[in-house]
Amino acid sequence: MPKKPDEQTSTEKSQFEIGDEVGFKLEKEDFTGIIEKQYTNSFMVTFKSLDPEILDKYHNSTVVNWQNLTMIKEGPREQLKKDNSDEDK
Repeated sequence: MPKKPDEQTSTEKSQFEIGDEVGFKLEKEDFTGIIEKQYTNSFMVTFKSLDPEILDKYHNSTVVNWQNLTMIKEGPREQLKKDNSDEDK
């Protein structure tokens, strides 16, 4: 049963989806990464860094509140929708 609009989580109402490339700040530095998982108010984002301290502390992934993300590039949403409709046939 689909959720009612008032039952949706904050991330379901946001513009972001799994697979999107996003920008965010981490320890006062700008990073870009890919959304891997969705939570209630945030997303898990994987990213690359050459800083050994950042690598040791975050292991190339972190959880970021969706309000602190900026869209860089949308993931392949239309392709996923087309693939799902082809499977229904």
